[in-house]
Amino acid sequence: MSTNGSSLRDVYPLCLGGNVFGWTMDEQESFAVLDAYTAAGGNFIDTADAYSVWVDGHSGGESETIIGSWMATRGNRDSIVVATKVGQLTGVTANEIREGVEASLRRLQTDRIDLYYTHKDDAEVPLDETLGALDELVRAGKVLHIGAASSLSAARLQEALAVSDREGFARYEALQPHFNLIERDAFQGELSDLCVREGLAVFPFFALARGFLSGKYRPGQEAETRRGGFSGASLDDERGQTVLRALDEVAAAHDTTVAAVSLAWLRAQPSVRAPIASARTPEQLAELLPMATLQLSDAELDALANAAA
Repeated sequence: MSTNGSSLRDVYPLCLGGNVFGWTMDEQESFAVLDAYTAAGGNFIDTADAYSVWVDGHSGGESETIIGSWMATRGNRDSIVVATKVGQLTGVTANEIREGVEASLRRLQTDRIDLYYTHKDDAEVPLDETLGALDELVRAGKVLHIGAASSLSAARLQEALAVSDREGFARYEALQPHFNLIERDAFQGELSDLCVREGLAVFPFFALARGFLSGKYRPGQEAETRRGGFSGASLDDERGQTVLRALDEVAAAHDTTVAAVSLAWLRAQPSVRAPIASARTPEQLAELLPMATLQLSDAELDALANAAA
């Protein structure tokens, strides 16, 4: 597909998380996963200018650089929907946004960003300033859609939408919240209802709860990981074991993976367009991809939600 005004509606049901590129994976390993993802029909990649500043010797932008090199090498920019973020490294003032987008465009080797998120909220920066700067980028064609990530409350998001409506600025069209089967409180309720009411597309991060909802963490088993453990449920927690048993049952019924079931549950939630998940190898990616066509019954969706309650 060609990136255009409808790109957020045309995205693949699984957004490939780029936080691991340049962190737990070198360029060659990253290219292998990116190639496998697009070969399966994937077209939506999420990254940020801050990835992976937490690694010794990194300054941020390593993930964007790898994605940019891959798109240039493959010549596939027009078929990829690229989401990146600004604000975690610096802030969300007008100048920081203007400088941030130029740096991201250079690293991504492109002339536009399909979805540009503000990575954090800063109550000390007027929303008029942040949204005005984002609106400039949209009008200039450097950004096609804007979104909010991570820390925006329902009240703050509602205020931002009101500012855009009042000033005629581009509106936030997407939200990237922390949301998955076992970690729901921060999103479900007021924030979820607002997204439904205002028509925002939701792209949840930590969709697999740092690996727990892939089923790879089991009592008595050691899971290989370069990123640390999971959050939320625990192997020693009865709730965690109840969730895994429910996931196992649904996965067996569909002859698919636990990860695919977890992601399919998430995608079935109101406003969720595509969960974000990363993979370190094509084999790990293969465990996620069945979610794109997996349809869970209402009874299965309810059983999973109740197990994690």
